[in-house]
Amino acid sequence: MGSAFDTVRFVEVADDASIADWQRIHNEIIPTDPLSLDEVRERSGRHRLEVAYADVDGGPTAVGNSTVRRPSEESGAMVIARVLAPCRRRGLGTRLFERGLEVARAWADERPVETVVLASNEDGLAFALARGFVEVERYTLPGATVPYVALVLR
Repeated sequence: MGSAFDTVRFVEVADDASIADWQRIHNEIIPTDPLSLDEVRERSGRHRLEVAYADVDGGPTAVGNSTVRRPSEESGAMVIARVLAPCRRRGLGTRLFERGLEVARAWADERPVETVVLASNEDGLAFALARGFVEVERYTLPGATVPYVALVLR
């Protein structure tokens, strides 16, 4: 018998339902920097946002999301994959990451690919380090208490 994660459907954020699903996952994993629906809608115009749906509890449920940011003059392309805690360690993060990495490499123009992880997200940090990322900086946003870890793929 297969797992619900064998038939994951990936959807690029494009409508109100996918925006709300992407936001819910982001805000659950990064509670220190919650985003409004309008902020997610605006980001979806600048970045590639994707939601992963798996058949959980009898229907399609949003279980992960990703962000791929275009490179800027200051930084390379960035890939961020997020998976809800109960759905981790089933290959979903790897699939989200690899999908995002393919896009980021096309945009990166030979610059390094980057990621960022909330320091309190030990699973996310271990995931990035296991895939060849190395820490380059820790920073804390104004008003926040938990730092972010900036990493680059070597």
